[in-house]
Amino acid sequence: MGPVILAIESSCDETSAAIIQNGKVLNNIIASQTVHNKYGGVVPELASRAHQRNIVAVASYALGTANISMQDVDAIAFTRGPGLLGSLLVGVSFAKGIALALNKPLIEVNHMQAHVLAHFIDDPKPTFPFLCLTISGGHTQIVLVKDFLDMEVIGETQDDAVGEAFDKAAKILGLPYPGGPLIDKFAQSGNEKAFKFSKTIMPELDFSFSGIKTAFLYFVRDAKKSNPDFVENNLADLCASIQHHLIAMLLEKLIVASKKTGIRQIAIAGGVSANSRLRNMLLAEAEGRNWNVFIPAFEYCTDNAAMIAMAAHYKYLRGEFTSLDVTPLARMAI
Repeated sequence: MGPVILAIESSCDETSAAIIQNGKVLNNIIASQTVHNKYGGVVPELASRAHQRNIVAVASYALGTANISMQDVDAIAFTRGPGLLGSLLVGVSFAKGIALALNKPLIEVNHMQAHVLAHFIDDPKPTFPFLCLTISGGHTQIVLVKDFLDMEVIGETQDDAVGEAFDKAAKILGLPYPGGPLIDKFAQSGNEKAFKFSKTIMPELDFSFSGIKTAFLYFVRDAKKSNPDFVENNLADLCASIQHHLIAMLLEKLIVASKKTGIRQIAIAGGVSANSRLRNMLLAEAEGRNWNVFIPAFEYCTDNAAMIAMAAHYKYLRGEFTSLDVTPLARMAI
């Protein structure tokens, strides 16, 4: 029987625990934090406090529903980074405490590597090498995945992440946080070609989303001067248009990356990969370009411990353990 690992994820505002046994994820428990909604974004101090309240119950529930005792666990895995330092500290400290008390080995996991490895939780699974567009509120990267733990970032945003651009656009439109899913929802009844916005052109495979955010802000502001009800009367079209622009920017670079590397196995990961229009546009591109596309289940797109567990499984097999001196890293490269 393969290793049993308890995995902890606490990089931002989701407290999550999962159990993996012999490479099979048994559960994926997530406690979400709604306290941030009224502030229009994640408040780091409130997030870390919520993790402290939730983490024991979440981990206990994961063990209980998997019918696994702490004595059955072979290792404790945790997200070391990147993420919010206070939130990471809660998860790291909790994992270290269990490891010390029960004399279990520790496995540190890179949060961004784990997003990529979410593709190995369920079938179908990609084969190496493949390209993964990893997109979230904090990251936008094109990753060349050579092996389970051998990855190279070949393109990334030079300023804002695409998930942050979605949320900022939603805020400009007066939509509550988190706004990205709401833009996706309203866009479904809108005309994506109704409005055009200027964007920053970046060389090679890099991205920039600060320019289109500013262009969208000024466009809406100026339109409201002559028509105070402009947003209300055009909400669906505005959502569809800004969403189309952002997704087109992502796919444009992904197409270049595929041509440049010759790789036609394409995956997406991270919170923004839950966007329905992105999924549809990616599948449409795949038909014309002979791509083999891999899209994770919705529950493995946002931050979750199942992906941490999967990454930890491969690190366990390679004997890659970490010491009790480990500290969280807010910034951590793949």
